[in-house]
Amino acid sequence: MAKREEKRNLETIPVGSLGIIPLDGCKALGEKVDYYLVKWRTERESEHKDSLAFAGYQRDSYILGAKVPRFGSGEAKGIILESVRGTDLYLLVDVANYSLTYRLFGHENHMSPDDHFQNLKRIIAAVGGKARRITVIMPYLYESRQHKRNSRESLDCALALQEMVAMGVDNIITFDAHDPRVQNAIPLHGFETVQPTYQFIKGLLQHVSGLELDSNHMMVISPDEGGMSRAIYMANVIGLDMGMFYKRRDYTRVVNGRNPIVAHEFLGTSVEGKDMIIIDDMISSGESVLEVAAELKERKANRVFICATFGLFTNGIDRFDKAYGDGIIDRVLTTNLIYQTPELLSREWYINCDMSKYVAYIIDTLNHDASISDLLDPNERIQTILARYKSGDFED
Repeated sequence: MAKREEKRNLETIPVGSLGIIPLDGCKALGEKVDYYLVKWRTERESEHKDSLAFAGYQRDSYILGAKVPRFGSGEAKGIILESVRGTDLYLLVDVANYSLTYRLFGHENHMSPDDHFQNLKRIIAAVGGKARRITVIMPYLYESRQHKRNSRESLDCALALQEMVAMGVDNIITFDAHDPRVQNAIPLHGFETVQPTYQFIKGLLQHVSGLELDSNHMMVISPDEGGMSRAIYMANVIGLDMGMFYKRRDYTRVVNGRNPIVAHEFLGTSVEGKDMIIIDDMISSGESVLEVAAELKERKANRVFICATFGLFTNGIDRFDKAYGDGIIDRVLTTNLIYQTPELLSREWYINCDMSKYVAYIIDTLNHDASISDLLDPNERIQTILARYKSGDFED
């Protein structure tokens, strides 16, 4: 069958001339997003295209030149190489890209999330308030794991959000925020957290054969109590049962800054003979999600698929190789919203969920000041793809 392309009918006048600045570390994603925007705007028919309000609407690229050079001391400055006056500006930043390096007193230093966030602020400062509107697209929300205060400790995520809006950022778009309630820190500004559930389902349907999408053959699992809403949403849109694990911790001891997990306790119906979808916001070391997969296998689960928006793999992918070799996991799905190593992309067990078209839809729609509610809740699109899969009308 012919490939279907969703077309968005955007007739409203753009907020301003579109400009995208993907910071170092987000260049690959930015170029893919730019490709879609150029393609759609070339093809889009609009009676207003020749009007002054649509000036600069069709261009060869919407990416504006910018750089952040560093001095030998490690200090840096943001430079924008093109005019941004009156533009509707979108800044893309991947704070989790540790592959980039810079020289610090002759030593090679890998960029940390702090470095990436500081570079973002440098580019915002270089804009100097001349843009019509600034939207920051930060897929992995900076300091999102430090979102609440348990003792006398800093609230880094809230501070970062307040810092951005104080510098003139109008909207912040992130994906699968660790805790979306952190937006309470900036209640009068735009903050959207987008779920990639549609891309996970699409990735599974495209790459895994013999899926039976009903509650007798498949279940959605939340690896902890914190991710319940994510699992409930996915289970409800597909029409499956869900189960969850909770971590039983030893609160009498502290190891590496946290109370060690004694066991993963399961709450839910029988998993025997069913395919499992474990869904979480991130894979950090992967220890927790692999333990959950092993627990499910002990309970005689069939295939185990792991879906996580961000594959950090902070301890490498060796233990995932071993788990795949031992038959504990079948596939792991993460997005290209953050840096992926060539080793990860080469693995047989890995499925890459490309989010570039989705990000392009969001930018294109926001630039026209149109509603993105259908993008934030992809239920209709999920039901369409499920119906096509069940009827055999689905393209790999």
